Amino acid sequence: MRDIDEVFSALGRSAFRSRFRLGSKEATYLRQKGMETIRDHARDLICARLADADPTNDGRQTPMKNHPVFIAQHATATCCRGCLQKWHGILKGGPLTQEQIDYIVEVIARWLAGQDIPPPQYVREERC
Repeated sequence: MRDIDEVFSALGRSAFRSRFRLGSKEATYLRQKGMETIRDHARDLICARLADADPTNDGRQTPMKNHPVFIAQHATATCCRGCLQKWHGILKGGPLTQEQIDYIVEVIARWLAGQDIPPPQYVREERC
């Protein structure tokens, strides 16, 4: 596995990876659930979709929207086993180890923590 700082430096030079941002729906979900819950979601999604030696639909298993983790996976090249190998040095063909899963979750969480998520908008109620 590569050093996380090196990975983020390389990701920052990728026009494709740099274009990803959380939409308002995903940002609201992250704000409402909190980072610890989203980290749990990331772990569950990685275990369900990427941990096997040969994941089902590898390369097409991660949606591009509807959950902050999905957006973060594409932004951090943790979306499929091919990207994990190319960007992170995690070889294809074997199941992910606990150490690798922890690393992937940390990469996703770091990207999410770096997003500029606006505070919730409060609507002031008019009173008589």
